[in-house]
Amino acid sequence: MYAFFALYASIKGCEFCKHNIVVDGSFLKATYRGILLTACSQDVGGKILPLAYAIIDSENEASWRWFFESFKEAFGDRDGMCIVCDRNESIAKATLIVYPQVSHCVCIWHLWNNIKDRYKRSQEELREIFFATARAYTIQEFNHHVTEMEQKDGRVKDYLFDIGCHRRCRAHVKVNRTMTMTSNIAESLNSATKQARELPVLVEEIRILIKRWNYTNRNIVQALFTKLTIKYNAILDENLDASQHMMVRPSTESLHSVIGNGRLFIVCLGERTCSCRRFQLDQILCLHAWSVLRSKNLEGEDYCYMYYINEYMLQPYDISIIPLPDKSTWTIPAEVL
Repeated sequence: MYAFFALYASIKGCEFCKHNIVVDGSFLKATYRGILLTACSQDVGGKILPLAYAIIDSENEASWRWFFESFKEAFGDRDGMCIVCDRNESIAKATLIVYPQVSHCVCIWHLWNNIKDRYKRSQEELREIFFATARAYTIQEFNHHVTEMEQKDGRVKDYLFDIGCHRRCRAHVKVNRTMTMTSNIAESLNSATKQARELPVLVEEIRILIKRWNYTNRNIVQALFTKLTIKYNAILDENLDASQHMMVRPSTESLHSVIGNGRLFIVCLGERTCSCRRFQLDQILCLHAWSVLRSKNLEGEDYCYMYYINEYMLQPYDISIIPLPDKSTWTIPAEVL
């Protein structure tokens, strides 16, 4: 009934990726039907790295539990791991059994679609407040948006609190889910395999897809002249531009007060933190930390997460870490001869 696949290149590549695992299921359209389950993450450049995939007969608690048990056997336990998915109860129950210590977070896009179906009042205004609440970095910012939501429609607030703030809000999450607030990378993988899901050679088509993506991503990084990968270098430049008019007041060599737009922020370079919490959660320089570095004439790239450095990104795609089989063990099937 079940078949699980995890390529060695994906297993090794997982060591150099974020600890957020996005899982999803999609229907197969070939003769034998079934469900395709996938698990993927993001590499240093923010590109999709498929980790594992499986074919099952139907999507239920038993099949998801088997999938996570197989995934755990292949990839082991990871500190700070976070599983992101839609609000599938089978996934929630299975992760609670297989990964009792791992945070189970909800895709905020799927959650918003559920709210649209349940509550019809003031959807346009609620939409902006809902996403602001989910993406808030601090408890104060979160509480401010919750108050706005309650004024618009108290039913939505009660519905979201029943789900749990730690499952849907960045300010309350128990682990750092960084910028992974949706299951978009899993949806993108489903889109890339849409035609293959109609073929009887689905497993081989996915293997070829992973091989092609890995090869392309490696070539992109090798051609870069910046220290950070393209996506995160753009974020760094954007924050640098926004830091131009900040006022910096040092307290110690590491601790600084930063004033901007009438607000006070505390930056600690030694611990790489800022009171806005973007520095430690996004793990890339926020505009307040950037203003401190500019006042000291320091390079910003040295204060970013190692996973964003392009040299680090090459490691999951380095062919030298993938052991090739001994040619003496190669065999040719008799029917081919």
